[in-house]
Amino acid sequence: MSNRNAVFVLDSNRQPRNPVHPAIARKLLSSNKAAVFRQYPFTIILKQVQCDNPKFLRIKIDPGAKFTGLALVSDKNIVWAAELEHRGFAIRDSLTSRRQIRRNRRSRKTRYRQPRFLNRRRQDDWLPPSLMSRVYNILSWVNRLCFLAPVKAISQELVKFDTQKMMNPEVNGIEYQRGELWGYEVRQYLLEKFNHTCVYCGATDKPFNLDHFHPKSKGGSDKVSNLVLSCVDCNQAKSNKSPAEFLSDRLDILAKIDRQRKQPLADAAAVNTTRWKLSLVLESTGLPVELGSGGLTKYNRQRLNISKSHWTDAACVGQSTPDTLNVNGYQPLIIKAMGRGSRQMVKPDKYGFPRTSPKLRQKSFYGFMTGDIVKAVVTKGKKVGTYVGRVAVRKTGNFNIKTKTGTVQGISYKYCRIIHKSDGYTYSYGQVLSHQSCTSLHQLKQVQQFKQIQGDQLSLF
Repeated sequence: MSNRNAVFVLDSNRQPRNPVHPAIARKLLSSNKAAVFRQYPFTIILKQVQCDNPKFLRIKIDPGAKFTGLALVSDKNIVWAAELEHRGFAIRDSLTSRRQIRRNRRSRKTRYRQPRFLNRRRQDDWLPPSLMSRVYNILSWVNRLCFLAPVKAISQELVKFDTQKMMNPEVNGIEYQRGELWGYEVRQYLLEKFNHTCVYCGATDKPFNLDHFHPKSKGGSDKVSNLVLSCVDCNQAKSNKSPAEFLSDRLDILAKIDRQRKQPLADAAAVNTTRWKLSLVLESTGLPVELGSGGLTKYNRQRLNISKSHWTDAACVGQSTPDTLNVNGYQPLIIKAMGRGSRQMVKPDKYGFPRTSPKLRQKSFYGFMTGDIVKAVVTKGKKVGTYVGRVAVRKTGNFNIKTKTGTVQGISYKYCRIIHKSDGYTYSYGQVLSHQSCTSLHQLKQVQQFKQIQGDQLSLF
């Protein structure tokens, strides 16, 4: 099935026009009436001014800790969809590593550094860099879509509302702690924590029960840390057996469940912390922002009989969701945040001492920069072939190209041609969503599988 994602169009004055079908874009390019403006997302620019009535579009956002769904929706259908992969946890790990290296420096004899006292004050609305990176990634793509398409509104899923206080301001005590949806919230928590998978057999397409890992008849509690997700068959087979008894022949699974059930839901905490900050940042764009709850998104998705993924969730955010929405044939653009390099001048060894020479301040060599997506056609030597991927530049002119199968080293810059300039992201395409893939939850996981970039983007047309 062909990709139905629309192609963005700019006129000769770089003003956004109505996105067009890929077939129309192919005809414009072949007749020399337009040229390629950008590869990801694919955009063409017209060579003459055209006057048409723009159809106002709405950006819909389903924020997440690791992935954020993006959808550009008209009054009746989806125009463009993407899944944005964040690097918040990578930033957290980098900050942790830097902190450890700085602490190790205190015990070594190094040069004197003047103490600093007046640069430690934080703003009232301060958030850690690992969280703010998610907010800035979303804002960056909202601004980019506003430049490429006639966008007039934004819809954001606001994950959590205090509905009990809204309905009954005087609620308190255990009544507030549990509330009307107490059991439902616990179940949803476990579904997210264990990724809709039975912890015992790994089934994903069966009805699930909440199982007491340590049975109550043998001293187990009702704490959430003692609850796991189990299919009906495994739950009945386990009955009131202890975990060691039931999993006596599968000790590796027992250890895995023990680690998993004690882990906090860090993803939910990250989303809950950034939800209001993201809302304020989106309002600063000047566009009206519609807020919708997660329950409304789920209701819209089930009402429209749409499978669950990040970008389909985004298309169902808010009251503005159309009465009909066809998602068949759409192929989401997978956007992965990679950063724009590191400020670290030298790389340390395991003891914290430098193991490399200081890096050069120059970032561009022979017209290429690390992060560019290039196509290299090698015509002679031991590495004859065509390679497409993200490039890492070297001063010598021999670059490394990261492809689907691995990293190819020592490719001369003379064979390379830039497909897309480095912008802090890398791109690929997800699986085309068909009607058959909407019928099973097990098959939904295939939607997030990546495709390697193959050849020029013009091959899409």
